Amino acid sequence: MDDIQLIDTGSGKIAVRKNLRIPMRDGVQLAADAYQGVEDKPRPALVALSPYGKELQALALTTPPQRRPSPMWDGCIEAGDIARIVAEDYVHVIGDLRGSGHSGGDHIGNYNAGGVSLGQDAYDFIEWVAAQPWCDGNVGMVGISYFGSMQVLAAAERPPSLKAIFVSGGHYDFYETTYHGGVMWFMPRAAREGRGGDSGWAFTDRVKSRMVESHTPAELKQLVQKRLQDPDIAAWPNLVHALNYPTNHEAWFDIVMNHLDGEWYEERNPITLAPNIDIPVWLQIDQGRGWTMDGTIELFHALKGPKKLDIGPYPPMQSRPFIEEHDKMFRWYDYWIKGIDNGIMDEPAVSVFVEGSREVVTSAQWPPKDVGFTSLYLRPRGKLSTEPELMGAEYAAPDGFYQAPLTVTDKVEILSWSTPPFEEATEMIGTGAAHLFVEIDQPDTNFILRLWDEAPAGKRQLITSGYLKASHRELDGERSSEGDPYHPHTRSVPVEPGQVEEYVIRLYPFANSFRPGHRLTLELSNNEPLADEHNALLPPDAFHLPVGRPVTHKIFRDAAHPSRIVLPLTR
Repeated sequence: MDDIQLIDTGSGKIAVRKNLRIPMRDGVQLAADAYQGVEDKPRPALVALSPYGKELQALALTTPPQRRPSPMWDGCIEAGDIARIVAEDYVHVIGDLRGSGHSGGDHIGNYNAGGVSLGQDAYDFIEWVAAQPWCDGNVGMVGISYFGSMQVLAAAERPPSLKAIFVSGGHYDFYETTYHGGVMWFMPRAAREGRGGDSGWAFTDRVKSRMVESHTPAELKQLVQKRLQDPDIAAWPNLVHALNYPTNHEAWFDIVMNHLDGEWYEERNPITLAPNIDIPVWLQIDQGRGWTMDGTIELFHALKGPKKLDIGPYPPMQSRPFIEEHDKMFRWYDYWIKGIDNGIMDEPAVSVFVEGSREVVTSAQWPPKDVGFTSLYLRPRGKLSTEPELMGAEYAAPDGFYQAPLTVTDKVEILSWSTPPFEEATEMIGTGAAHLFVEIDQPDTNFILRLWDEAPAGKRQLITSGYLKASHRELDGERSSEGDPYHPHTRSVPVEPGQVEEYVIRLYPFANSFRPGHRLTLELSNNEPLADEHNALLPPDAFHLPVGRPVTHKIFRDAAHPSRIVLPLTR
């Protein structure tokens, strides 16, 4: 039974229907709260779905928005600004996914719930909302990050009442969400377990490991022992613990056990499902977290219906509770749901904020300008040059660094190369690549690249990054092109120690204009510093699994080994 309450927000009252029970087609019931104006009339609804718990989302009514690095920032308060949504005369419906919060059913694995796709549950949820007397039959969706990904999964099921979606900061290629270039990223652990500034999933005893469900105990023991042979895993206590006690960390255990791309990730990949979507889609993403920009752009290209791509400015973490982008969202929904002709579809499909110049570039496509790729070569004494090295290896000695495991040192070794100061504004928009000729003395390492815009006084801002696990160096030749490499990540091939290999590392999409007097600086390491100008803006767990063995790296940059970065220079 609906439990209707009135909440006084100080600027007006909101009517809340608490603990709605929404039936799925298999009989499982999901829990939801519905917020609306006090006037009793049907309204369009904006649905928000996640496993983070509807009670946590209600903090948007009482907690002022926080920006990183505020210690009060909680990455899971993502359903949107309840009071604003109600003031715009929508019903805000916030639901708990199957197996989480106050909902029934089991949650098994990721993007999969008890054998039922999350998109299927979203379909049933949306159609139930549309049929209620307090809804006028028209539904959109709202929310950032996980809530954004849920919108794409829902739209791919084509519920008739879902008229449009507005996706902010979604994660799409699920493998790339957790393994950047094959290097494990810890942020999904925080989102699931609730560490480092995130409340995490509203776990219940109905969250189960898909690996445990689908393997016998003997099979699982063998698979766990094999995974523990990875020196990076074996050197990190949290992962050793997670693998030995899988029922304590069910969802994270599944991710750690599936370190290669393939069917486990692809079956619920929103980008794979995108061709099924024919309703209008607005995609919004801010710069600074390259893998989300990469996936957003890939999704934009895969969509067939009316669509917008909106790339905003750095820094990479929006407020929590999430309040940004609502002005654009309401213009979108006013047009597609309320039928208000506000001219939004007369505006260009692509909008890109360019760092440096701080200008907005618009176009009908991505990239928004014609691009010509240019190479900057690694040269002696930490320099980047448009001219390649002419001398052989006997005269152009390689650069190098030795990185001890973080079990025995706190120091992360970093090599850097910089351009001379730019004499005129130099704009780059698009993806890029690094071609590094490297010899290592171990079967594996990480390559972590970061590109910075450095001002004359030394202040700098991260422009983009790139990651590659050396054993994942294999390229898909058919899908790769200049400045746009593609690694399948479907197998791990150990490196032969002492052999020089060419590693092609994808640089995530970015948009930056280097102003006169600024430099472009490239940094290379095999681990990343835990605190610097960029990482201070991220939650504490938003770093990558360190390399668990000592590695010596030699970076060759002679005439026979032209190590370089390839960058998208606009014309």
